[in-house]
Amino acid sequence: MAGYLDQYGAGEERRGKIIKTVVISLVALVVIGGGLYFNFHNFREERQVKQFLSDLASRDYRAAYTLFGCTDAKPCRYYPFEKFMEDWGPASGHAGFGEARITRSRSCGSGVLLTVDFGKNQQEKLWVERRDMSIGYPPVQGCPAEL
Repeated sequence: MAGYLDQYGAGEERRGKIIKTVVISLVALVVIGGGLYFNFHNFREERQVKQFLSDLASRDYRAAYTLFGCTDAKPCRYYPFEKFMEDWGPASGHAGFGEARITRSRSCGSGVLLTVDFGKNQQEKLWVERRDMSIGYPPVQGCPAEL
């Protein structure tokens, strides 16, 4: 009979360890998942703008214009290629496109509002529409607060 009470409470202790492990694992999963979601939620849109900046840096203006959703076959009605070249061409006043970096990315309705820093206090806000990944300027009535 000496060993009868030796194992008393061992099942509860084991159950307590399992519950503790499950709770810690779930909390860690939520924290890691939230961090990954926060960092990569706008990944595709940021990559699209980086491709746009890369095309501009390599002076492939037609490819950059295509990322705006405009092509030679279907030009943008209110944003012809000549206007695009004024805004983004070599005489646009933007510093080197190779050094440009995205400083802020914010989801907003049907798109993402990105702030691109060109250095020397030059910033430009760009809009990427999630539906077709086209780049443009932010809509006037878009995100509240910081357009």
